Amino acid sequence: MVLEGRLLFTAVTSLTCLGFLLIGYDNGLMGGLVNSTAFKTTFNSPSPTITGLIVAIYEVGCFVGSVAVSLFGEQLGRKKSIGIGVLIMIVGALLQSTAYSRAHMIVARIVSGVGMGFINSTVPVFQAEFSPKASRGLYVCMQLSTLNFGIFLAYWIDYGFTQSHTASFTWRVPCILQCIFLLPILLLLLIVPETPRWLASHAPPSQSLSVLTRLHEYHRTSEEISALHASILQTFEYEKSLGAGSWKDLLRNDDIQSQRRFLIACAIQAFQQLGGINALIYYSNTLFSTSLGFSDHLSALMSGFLQTWFFIASFIPWFLIDRIGRRPLLLSCISVMSAIMVVQTGLIYNVQNKTSIANGCGIGAAVMLFLFEGAFTIGFQATVWVYPSEILPLRLRQRGSGVSTACNWIFNYMIVQITPPALNNIGYRTYIIFAVLNACWVPIIYLFFPETKGLELEDVDRLFTKGESLERLEEGSGEEVGRLAEGAVEKV
Repeated sequence: MVLEGRLLFTAVTSLTCLGFLLIGYDNGLMGGLVNSTAFKTTFNSPSPTITGLIVAIYEVGCFVGSVAVSLFGEQLGRKKSIGIGVLIMIVGALLQSTAYSRAHMIVARIVSGVGMGFINSTVPVFQAEFSPKASRGLYVCMQLSTLNFGIFLAYWIDYGFTQSHTASFTWRVPCILQCIFLLPILLLLLIVPETPRWLASHAPPSQSLSVLTRLHEYHRTSEEISALHASILQTFEYEKSLGAGSWKDLLRNDDIQSQRRFLIACAIQAFQQLGGINALIYYSNTLFSTSLGFSDHLSALMSGFLQTWFFIASFIPWFLIDRIGRRPLLLSCISVMSAIMVVQTGLIYNVQNKTSIANGCGIGAAVMLFLFEGAFTIGFQATVWVYPSEILPLRLRQRGSGVSTACNWIFNYMIVQITPPALNNIGYRTYIIFAVLNACWVPIIYLFFPETKGLELEDVDRLFTKGESLERLEEGSGEEVGRLAEGAVEKV
């Protein structure tokens, strides 16, 4: 089955959206299960520390999977990396749904995490290397809406099962439902091609041009497609002439500033997690019950409403990210997130110390959680998955994306692991930490993160290249690039 034009791009976007939906579903899955009667009965009422381990060990698996992609993903290709991740996750889902001991569940969570690391490191690159420059951010926003829909779906599925039943199937069924998203991804992988950017650096030029032609023939002339193909080859040849592509190049500031671009990709992923968002996503139920003193039923209900709002708010950046750019969204919304955490600290203080205004502060604190997730999805989440794929050089894109995603997951693990004991030991002071961290990100982003809106991926090299090096890049590899492009056109 040979897909072309809009149908091909729809298949690619559907595949990546399913990958992000799976990320969201797995992020929200355990938060609604660990406090249920059936889960506690099966695993002998685990302590907050063990609960944190069961939930957070998944992130360690994701870290391992992301590192594996950084090691082998460039050789495997985008499609094979995603396919391997899907197969591993199917095994992990089966292991989770059949667990009867803590050790069994911990191993199952690690296996699922490894598979997710493969998928999560690759699908943003897969989408970015197919997407047109003018609407690349929009398509990533679509993926993030499906990610948030996955969180929303997980919480309401958890709520429906855990509030109605007490048998072990109330948490086993939500675990096995991951396969509903995994199997369609496998089918789509059979009918979509490898990305044209990966083919340009690992296959004869004619293969890359063939995919570009299938993708763009309906709205671009053959001359425009050939020019785009030549630009991709030119960038590849220039990066190859610099020696860019090895592990040492991630830490070497060459003519296209590979080191700076790698550090930016890692930093934005780490900033996202250290801002505290997954403390809310994983433990919103716990936050409502521990910090605000809501009943178990009301906490579960409010968690579902919170994730529903998270999904709805994710549609807002659809209309903003390619119009006003990445930097304005990041700077404005992270500032708001920091301010919200400052206010939250005062509100939770009153709730926990049962002051005369505690009831009103409890309502206000619940509102702050909604505002925080809204600001995050509009400004931070919408940018964090598109930016690393845009900012990294072609020859380092898969490797750098794998490492930056590993940073995301290891800091995710840290936040998810420490949140229950932090709430238990320091209470309202937990929110001070997130307020300070978010405030720190604003000047760093302002000073060091450039705007990538509206640029072809190949143009980002020019953004980081100056002087004589820029002239070399513009000239490309001269006759060699022209020969490659012309030969590819003849073969197609």
